Amino acid sequence: MISKRRARFLFFCTFFGALLIPVVAMAAEGESASVVSMGAGFKTFGAATAMGLSAIGAGWAQAKIGSAGQGTLAERPEERVFVLVLTALPEVIALLGFVMAIILSS
Repeated sequence: MISKRRARFLFFCTFFGALLIPVVAMAAEGESASVVSMGAGFKTFGAATAMGLSAIGAGWAQAKIGSAGQGTLAERPEERVFVLVLTALPEVIALLGFVMAIILSS
């Protein structure tokens, strides 16, 4: 088992990495212009934050639902369709974050 300190370090590295990857990807689009306005930077950061945080929230929700679903399936296997639907629902959160990132970046 890993220590709390290492788990916290891994969590924050993953958290900031998930925020940094969309920022870098969206900033590559703005490299063609020599001068980028402050508003465009905030717009890009907002789009990256929307995508990153929605993906983290969806992953967290899916982890909680998945572990509870495994317990449910161990006791009642006939509920597998219900558990599968509940496991897929948090992906809508990530999809909405992606749509917001596209809206903000255009």
